[in-house]
Amino acid sequence: MLETKDLTKRFKSKTAVNQVNLYLEKGESVGLLGPNGAGKSTTISMVATLLPPTSGKVRFNNTDAWKNPQALRQVLGVVPQEIALYEELSAYENMKFFGKVYGLKGKLLEKRIEEVLDLIGLTERKKDAVRTYSGGMKRRINIGVTLLHEPEILIMDEPTVGIDPQSRNYILDMIRELNRSRGITVLYTSHYMEEVEKLCDRVYIMDHGEIIASGTNDELKSILSNEETIHITVQTHSLSFEEKLSQLPAVTQVSEEEQGYKVIASKGENLLEDIFELSRQTQTKITGVSLQTPSLEDVFLHLTGRTLRD
Repeated sequence: MLETKDLTKRFKSKTAVNQVNLYLEKGESVGLLGPNGAGKSTTISMVATLLPPTSGKVRFNNTDAWKNPQALRQVLGVVPQEIALYEELSAYENMKFFGKVYGLKGKLLEKRIEEVLDLIGLTERKKDAVRTYSGGMKRRINIGVTLLHEPEILIMDEPTVGIDPQSRNYILDMIRELNRSRGITVLYTSHYMEEVEKLCDRVYIMDHGEIIASGTNDELKSILSNEETIHITVQTHSLSFEEKLSQLPAVTQVSEEEQGYKVIASKGENLLEDIFELSRQTQTKITGVSLQTPSLEDVFLHLTGRTLRD
């Protein structure tokens, strides 16, 4: 339905996006993950025909989207990371304005406004100024105005940033409903790995402007199929303990957590014994150890050497 071919964007001497190839099948939900500065927003802007590429192509239904951008724009909804609303206007007034921008009018516009307000759960607050809304409510309206023209494709750039857990869960459930029950194709970026695991059929991992891995959640996790994740809780963090951990032959990654360390290591029967021996050597008191199969975040850390929020 939508794909890029060697998509590249340069800003003077800097290459922000380098030969990115990705695709979305109709009805899929696809995640685009990467640390800050990886090139995600630039990629999204080119896919949405908002920013022209230096080279490469965006293809929509096997036609060049940049030669006929209107064909894609008519079926596309873009939810930006920043709130793009008129805060002095009410939710209803914002929707009426943006609905007219989409070419809706009359009874059809009124019908779509009521349907979308019901979907995002803000019918009772529709006459209140947006400036009086909580962060989560603003996020829901930000998504709502994008749905008025019933898009076939949604591009969502971190739509849950900075909101409370209840609003976040509401938005995630809504996106699942739009994708799985209504068949809307979704391209989703987020700084929350668990969101992508919950919402997305496939994932692209991006770093330094390039796609470095792609596949289903299970396919990406299989990269670390011979490894395990160990969470070590300690009474007090110890730099020497962390350094010695990273030097163990079986250990591939050590990262500090709030109450200890997360270790990714090759599966081995002596590893826990080695960890406790290091704790004795460095006088680090271990208060808890748990073993888990690697998560998508572990794969990301393994591939990029940094967490999604770095």
